[in-house]
Amino acid sequence: MTTSRNLGLALLATLSGIGISLPAAAHDPVFGLGPHVLFQGAYEVHLKAMRNKAGNESSNEGAVRLAYGLTGDWVAGVETPYQYHFDNGARNQGLGDTSVFTKYRFWRHDRLGLQESAAVLLKVKLNSGDNSLSPALGTGTTDTVLGLTYGYESLKWYRWAAVRYRFNGRTAAGLKRGDKVLVDLVGGWRPTPPSYYKPDLVWMLELNGEFTQRADFNGASLANTGGNEWFVSPGLMWTYRNFAVKAGVQLPIASSLNGNQAKSDYRTKLELEWHL
Repeated sequence: MTTSRNLGLALLATLSGIGISLPAAAHDPVFGLGPHVLFQGAYEVHLKAMRNKAGNESSNEGAVRLAYGLTGDWVAGVETPYQYHFDNGARNQGLGDTSVFTKYRFWRHDRLGLQESAAVLLKVKLNSGDNSLSPALGTGTTDTVLGLTYGYESLKWYRWAAVRYRFNGRTAAGLKRGDKVLVDLVGGWRPTPPSYYKPDLVWMLELNGEFTQRADFNGASLANTGGNEWFVSPGLMWTYRNFAVKAGVQLPIASSLNGNQAKSDYRTKLELEWHL
């Protein structure tokens, strides 16, 4: 019995040392979508701060996200943002549109020190913000996002790939923002082997593409809307046990926007994440 117990403890220590059973080992990219889920009964508390700048328009947003592991492969949650907008001298701030989401990991393949997985995402942004202001704090619509993502996570290298389609609704006044396709390709590198008892650092580099259709008003296409943008996004993920910090910046590298639109200058994001 003692021999079996010692072997079990040795095996557990080995697995922990190579990062297979680390609670904070698996996370998603900063800007892209990954297949990360929670174990059954786990909670995730997620704080996020973002800033977007394009021409004379800028927006700052802080958000709180809560998630729960329904099973070991299925997670659901809710996110509520607080927004601060500045547009040509006009300023507004307050609660934005709340979103509810669920992600299901339908495939997982484990090897020694390596995990591959794939998941699908469903996210619904509710029409809950104040869109009567200018700039508006909400879109005035209920929007839906469908996503598919793949992840490769080893002791040293990370790879993620994802595609998302956003179906935007139509406002009561008849305005429909163009639907959007988002594409993410991400690589990550861990310079030192992970350990549950020491901080862990992963450097990431993302390529993010956005393809937006033209908006229309009561069926009439609007000229100065829609187009494509590509970003390169360096970032990092720092974890210690069940706590993680992620940060990154999106820098535009190519843009093809329709009509007279301000091109993106930069986007930044900082995230704090606890698993309970």
